[in-house]
Amino acid sequence: QVKLVESGGGLVQAGGSLRLSCAADGRAFSDYVMGWFRQAPGKEREFVAVISRRGLYTNYADSVKGRFTISRGNSKNTVYLQMNTLKPADTADYLCAAAGGPWSGTYFTSQRFDYWGQGTQVTVSS
Repeated sequence: QVKLVESGGGLVQAGGSLRLSCAADGRAFSDYVMGWFRQAPGKEREFVAVISRRGLYTNYADSVKGRFTISRGNSKNTVYLQMNTLKPADTADYLCAAAGGPWSGTYFTSQRFDYWGQGTQVTVSS
C-alpha cells in the first residue's frame, strides 16, 4: 500500500551531478527498505543502491560506489539518490522501490521489492 513518485531526472553533462527524489504516499514509510534501480534501453533492470528502514545500512552497485549516495528522510516520506561525477554509462530510467520486512542484506534483484515508482529519465551527455 505504497505509491512511489520519482522526480529530479534530466539531461546533464558528463562529470556533473543530479539528485533524484522519490516521494512515498503511504503509511508506515519507515517500515520499508528503499532502493533505486535503473534500466537502460535493451538492458535488464539493474540494482543501484538500497537503504535500510532507519538508514543505518546501505549497499551500492560497484559501478556507482563512491559516486552515488542514497539517503532518506522518514519524516518527509522521501528517499534520495545523490549522483555525482556522472558518466554516459549512467544514462537510464531510474526507478525507486520499496521492500517490506526487516533488513536482510539481499536487495540486489527486482524480485525483492514490492512497490515501484514510474521512473525518471537520466541522460548524461559526453
